Amino acid sequence: MTGTGRNVPLCMVLGLFGLFMIRASGDDSPPGKLSSAPHHDQMRQLQEFKASLVSGSAISPSPSPQQQVVSGSRVYHVTDYGADPTGKSDSIEALDKAIADAFQGPSEGVLMEGISNLGGVQIDLEGGNYLLSKPLRLPAAGAGNLMIHGGTLRASNDFPADGYLIDLSSTTQEEMKEGSSSDLNSELTSSSSSYNYEYITLKDLMLDCNYRGGGISVVNSLRTGIDNCYIAHFTSNGILVQGGHETYIRNSFLGQHITAGGDAGERNYTGTAINLMGNDNAVTDVVIFSAAIGIIASGQANTFSGVHCYNKATGFGGTGIYLKLPGLTQTRIVNSYLDYTGIVAEDPVQLHISSSFFLGDAFILLKSINGVANGVSIVDNMFSGSNKGVEIVQLDQSKAPFTQIDQVVVDRNNAKGMNIKATVARGSTEGNGSSWTVDFSPVLLFPNLIKHVQYSLSSSRDGVFPNHVLRNVSENRVVIESDVAVPANVFVAVDQSLST
Repeated sequence: MTGTGRNVPLCMVLGLFGLFMIRASGDDSPPGKLSSAPHHDQMRQLQEFKASLVSGSAISPSPSPQQQVVSGSRVYHVTDYGADPTGKSDSIEALDKAIADAFQGPSEGVLMEGISNLGGVQIDLEGGNYLLSKPLRLPAAGAGNLMIHGGTLRASNDFPADGYLIDLSSTTQEEMKEGSSSDLNSELTSSSSSYNYEYITLKDLMLDCNYRGGGISVVNSLRTGIDNCYIAHFTSNGILVQGGHETYIRNSFLGQHITAGGDAGERNYTGTAINLMGNDNAVTDVVIFSAAIGIIASGQANTFSGVHCYNKATGFGGTGIYLKLPGLTQTRIVNSYLDYTGIVAEDPVQLHISSSFFLGDAFILLKSINGVANGVSIVDNMFSGSNKGVEIVQLDQSKAPFTQIDQVVVDRNNAKGMNIKATVARGSTEGNGSSWTVDFSPVLLFPNLIKHVQYSLSSSRDGVFPNHVLRNVSENRVVIESDVAVPANVFVAVDQSLST
């Protein structure tokens, strides 16, 4: 509507009001005479009424549907609850209140059975730095679809030394922690035990543990996301995952001490950056720059991809990735960077390591607990060292020798400044005689173990067709003998990986 159109009702109202004013004056005046009221008073009243119409104070139009504001935002700003974004005072109570209110909001049905869907509610830290004197916990188990994001949490000097800045565990499990650890493990592995939470997302956070405990604890939860987090100054674990399924840790940085490598105190690093005590988890595009152990996994079916570990050099006693589940590893490590620190796997069963780079004499160690190695593939990796004779794959048989070996393939790796070890090898020799030996012991991974041999013997002497045979494979030395002495070239291929 044009400006002229909007003025039509206003003009009509003013006209009617003018007639009303004149008529009201005529009632009190003799016929043919004007009102005795001063003219300027009438004009003043008319102008005041006109001004009230223009300002809208006299008539309030009904709002259109487009003008109505929808209330009930599901984003909770922690400063509205009194949290101190400067980090000078304790904010734990304010954050607890914000989370409690978020849990009181409307539910959008359920996720897994027994898990209420909070609808994507958010706890917004608003880019602040918040001091916490105790762990931040969710008020009750049985909820999901919630995000905490956008700020820094820092442990106070009196923060519990065994606590975690963010603790996703139920009250019952926290009581079990204080009691018997076997009770807690029993609770977590029981098939009748329900999950605590589902689809909790922790994103865009910096967690400063202040050398007081750990960063994040995820206990018996489902589909938890930890994304773009920086976790430092932990003494126990940067991230602990215990029980549950499918915790995905992405695009994050973890270190006990903030460093970019070459730290003078590296040999004194302690703690573990990521401790996976559950199944079906994934660590993707993560940097671990200081800790005694980068990742330790004691649950099966975990995947590590794009992980860069330079947490503590192997020469100082550090380990990049430790797989501590003898006999049931089921782990894939791909496209990762082990930087002066290696991989240890206890009794590996179904382990795949490929397309990764090992720098600074970093190597892979297969550690025997019960002598089992089955379904292991270590292929297509690169190793770089300092020409000190370090082998790219090594065995620790101090507890027991490997005796149950099947489907172990170590092949197609390349090394510079380190010694190749493999389960598949090829070699050749030549000579004039009746016996030829090809020694594979410097290359083959397992001692005194050749399961399959292929060879060919080619003689240059005309008119002679010697009988020849594979005589011995002990100590990984292949011996070929003939019934007559001839000049010959012998080509041999051996394999330790084939089933007997």
